[in-house]
Amino acid sequence: MKEKLMECGDLLEEVSLKCYNTFRVGGICKYLVSPRTDLELQKLIRYLKKEKISYFILGNGSNLIFSESYYDGVVILLKNFNQIMIKDTRVIAGAGVLMPRLAMLTIQENLTGFEWAIGIPGSVGGCIYNNAEAYKESTFDHLVEITLLTPDNEIKTMPSSAFSSGYRTSFFKENKDYIILKAVFQLECGNQKESLEIVNKRREKRLLSQPLEYPSAGSVFRNPSQENPSGKIIENLGLKGTRIGGAEISTKHANFIINKGNATSNDIRNLIELIHKEVKEKENIDLVMEQEYVGWD
Repeated sequence: MKEKLMECGDLLEEVSLKCYNTFRVGGICKYLVSPRTDLELQKLIRYLKKEKISYFILGNGSNLIFSESYYDGVVILLKNFNQIMIKDTRVIAGAGVLMPRLAMLTIQENLTGFEWAIGIPGSVGGCIYNNAEAYKESTFDHLVEITLLTPDNEIKTMPSSAFSSGYRTSFFKENKDYIILKAVFQLECGNQKESLEIVNKRREKRLLSQPLEYPSAGSVFRNPSQENPSGKIIENLGLKGTRIGGAEISTKHANFIINKGNATSNDIRNLIELIHKEVKEKENIDLVMEQEYVGWD
């Protein structure tokens, strides 16, 4: 098995998943493979499916909660899918490109449309998967075309309109056998100075209102509405600062759970479940979690 995996990309064994998610929690995975090309990824998926070996696709791990259990399978890291090409106002980016990097590069090229994404810690593939959004703009607003690996292991390029999307969700969340390889975005001509002013102002606001100094996965729950954000609901119940083990509901922003040091996946999950239960019982609101559990029974 090891020899086969080495033919499909860069291979690591017995890897701590703490290094591959923004919560900095999780157990050990047996193998981590980073394919270098579309063809290597195709070959890898073909082999894993044939041998019925469990696998999981990973971008920047910014919306995931890995369990502490041993993952007896293959984690496929798309970090090598990191090419960016700009043609006029069209931007082509690999699934492994980090959104802050892409946003800053487009601003430097005097393009506008990605200012909202400068503080999103996800990859292009992950942002499409989750339809990441901020400041009333979302990934699908600018998405034109997606190149992907289908469940039949075929590489296809399709218009973004072929895939459904909604508030912090998309077709890909419900159809995990589709793997995003790269995407084309349509931006507009802008002004670098004006874009940087917007970005810097928003960065200052985030530093004051969000616990960016601690490992977290951003907002834990979707907002029931713009008028009634989850953070305000949780704060009004007096839950700020509530702690289980090393995990804490941030005192800066109640919709953030932070790793205060040596938090476990179980600490974080128990805190999420506590919030959900309290809000359901006291406000009759069924909060929807943004993060995804990986490797849990």
